[in-house]
Amino acid sequence: MANYKPDLSCQNKFIPINFAEQILPGTFEYALCYIVENKLDLSGFDAWYNNDKTGAAAYPPSVMLKIILLGYAHGLVSSRRIAKACETNILFMSVSGDI
Repeated sequence: MANYKPDLSCQNKFIPINFAEQILPGTFEYALCYIVENKLDLSGFDAWYNNDKTGAAAYPPSVMLKIILLGYAHGLVSSRRIAKACETNILFMSVSGDI
C-alpha cells in the first residue's frame, strides 16, 4: 500500500488566504484539478511505492501532475522555477494543497 503525504488544501496558513477559494470555477486551474482528480486513473503509480511500512511519505502523483502541468501552462519548464512558484505563487500553493 502506498503511503502519501496528506493533502492540506483545506488547511489555512498564517496568511489570510483560504487555498480552497483560490481555484475558481471556469478557470484553467479548476479544469486542471477536476480532470486530474476525477478523469485520470493514476492508480498505476501505487505499485511503484512500497513505503507503507518503511520510508517517508511520498507526494501524491495527482499533486505532482497538477503542479507540473500548471507550471508548463505558465511557461515554467525548470523544476527549480516550479518549486519556487509552489512557495510564492498562490495558485501553485492552492493546486498543490501547500505540500
